[in-house]
Amino acid sequence: MHHECVISLGSNIEPEHHFARALDILSSECELVAHSEAVRTAPVGFQQQPDFLNAALVVRTTLERRAFKAYLKDVEHRLGRVRGLIKSGPRTMDLDIVAWDGEIVDESYFQHDYVRGPVDAVLADSGRSLISAGPVRHN
Repeated sequence: MHHECVISLGSNIEPEHHFARALDILSSECELVAHSEAVRTAPVGFQQQPDFLNAALVVRTTLERRAFKAYLKDVEHRLGRVRGLIKSGPRTMDLDIVAWDGEIVDESYFQHDYVRGPVDAVLADSGRSLISAGPVRHN
C-alpha cells in the first residue's frame, strides 16, 4: 500500500545546497509528487541565526508512518544535521511530516506561516486538500 505524505522542509545552513540534496535524495528514494517553491523566512525562537528557506513536498511511500518518520531523520543525518542544545537553532535540514494520507498530523501547520504557506501552495498546485478532524494525532 502506498501512503501520501506532505513534508515541511527547512534549512538555514547552506540552504540552497541542502534543498537541492534533499530533493535529489527524496526523489530517488520516494515517489516525488509535487514540491513548492522555497520561501525565505525569518527565524522563530532563537533569533541570532540566518534566515531559513522553507518549502513543502508531497511524496508517496510504501513505508508506514513511524518508519517514514525514522527515514526522514536518517535523511537529515545524511545531510549533516546536528541537533544542538537550542531546539530552534540552525540546521542543514529539517524534515517534518505535516500530513499523512490527507490528514494533518502536525500542529505546526496551524501555528506557523512558514509551514502553512508552502504546504498550502504545494496542495493547491497539485490539486490536493487536507482534513483536520479534531485534535492532531501524533502516532
